[in-house]
Amino acid sequence: MFLICGLGNPGKKYTNTRHNIGFKLADKIITYFDLKKIKEDKIKQLFSGEINNTRVLVLKPLTFMNLSGKAVLEIVNFYQINK
Repeated sequence: MFLICGLGNPGKKYTNTRHNIGFKLADKIITYFDLKKIKEDKIKQLFSGEINNTRVLVLKPLTFMNLSGKAVLEIVNFYQINK
Protein backbone atom coordinates (compact mmCIF):
# COMPACT_ATOMS: atom_id res chain seq x y z
CA MET A 1 0.00 0.00 0.00
CA PHE A 2 1.19 3.49 -0.86
CA LEU A 3 0.19 6.76 0.76
CA ILE A 4 0.34 9.90 -1.34
CA CYS A 5 -0.06 13.16 0.60
CA GLY A 6 -1.02 16.27 -1.32
CA LEU A 7 -0.26 19.26 0.86
CA GLY A 8 -1.89 22.65 0.57
CA ASN A 9 -3.36 25.51 2.53
CA PRO A 10 -7.08 26.02 3.13
CA GLY A 11 -8.99 29.05 1.97
CA LYS A 12 -9.60 30.99 -1.22
CA LYS A 13 -6.49 33.08 -0.60
CA TYR A 14 -4.28 30.09 -1.52
CA THR A 15 -6.41 28.40 -4.20
CA ASN A 16 -4.28 29.21 -7.24
CA THR A 17 -0.91 29.72 -5.58
CA ARG A 18 2.23 27.63 -5.27
CA HIS A 19 1.07 26.78 -1.76
CA ASN A 20 -1.58 24.44 -3.20
CA ILE A 21 0.39 22.59 -5.86
CA GLY A 22 0.14 19.46 -3.68
CA PHE A 23 -3.67 19.69 -3.67
CA LYS A 24 -3.72 20.18 -7.44
CA LEU A 25 -1.50 17.14 -8.05
CA ALA A 26 -3.57 15.02 -5.63
CA ASP A 27 -6.75 16.08 -7.45
CA LYS A 28 -5.24 15.05 -10.82
CA ILE A 29 -4.27 11.63 -9.43
CA ILE A 30 -7.71 11.15 -7.85
CA THR A 31 -9.47 12.01 -11.11
CA TYR A 32 -7.15 10.14 -13.47
CA PHE A 33 -7.28 6.89 -11.50
CA ASP A 34 -10.94 7.32 -10.43
CA LEU A 35 -10.16 7.04 -6.73
CA LYS A 36 -13.09 7.08 -4.30
CA LYS A 37 -13.44 9.29 -1.24
CA ILE A 38 -13.54 7.04 1.80
CA LYS A 39 -13.28 9.59 4.61
CA GLU A 40 -13.65 13.29 5.24
CA ASP A 41 -13.60 15.25 8.46
CA LYS A 42 -12.38 18.63 9.70
CA ILE A 43 -8.70 17.88 9.14
CA LYS A 44 -8.56 15.61 6.08
CA GLN A 45 -10.00 14.06 2.94
CA LEU A 46 -8.92 10.49 2.16
CA PHE A 47 -9.31 8.70 -1.16
CA SER A 48 -8.64 5.06 -2.02
CA GLY A 49 -8.23 2.93 -5.11
CA GLU A 50 -5.71 1.00 -7.17
CA ILE A 51 -2.87 2.04 -9.41
CA ASN A 52 -1.17 -0.79 -11.33
CA ASN A 53 -2.75 -3.40 -9.04
CA THR A 54 -1.43 -1.69 -5.91
CA ARG A 55 -3.71 -0.18 -3.28
CA VAL A 56 -3.18 3.55 -2.98
CA LEU A 57 -4.43 6.09 -0.49
CA VAL A 58 -4.38 9.78 -1.37
CA LEU A 59 -4.57 12.13 1.59
CA LYS A 60 -5.39 15.82 1.44
CA PRO A 61 -4.86 17.39 4.88
CA LEU A 62 -7.30 20.28 5.26
CA THR A 63 -5.10 22.18 7.69
CA PHE A 64 -2.30 24.60 6.93
CA MET A 65 0.85 22.85 5.72
CA ASN A 66 2.72 23.26 8.99
CA LEU A 67 -0.14 21.42 10.78
CA SER A 68 -0.60 18.64 8.20
CA GLY A 69 1.43 16.14 10.23
CA LYS A 70 -1.54 15.39 12.49
CA ALA A 71 -3.65 14.06 9.60
CA VAL A 72 -0.71 12.22 8.05
CA LEU A 73 0.22 10.53 11.34
CA GLU A 74 -3.40 9.51 11.95
CA ILE A 75 -3.59 7.73 8.58
CA VAL A 76 -0.09 6.19 8.85
CA ASN A 77 -0.95 4.74 12.26
CA PHE A 78 -4.47 3.57 11.35
CA TYR A 79 -3.39 1.78 8.15
CA GLN A 80 -0.03 0.71 9.65
CA ILE A 81 1.91 2.19 6.76
CA ASN A 82 5.67 1.69 7.08
CA LYS A 83 7.39 4.97 7.88
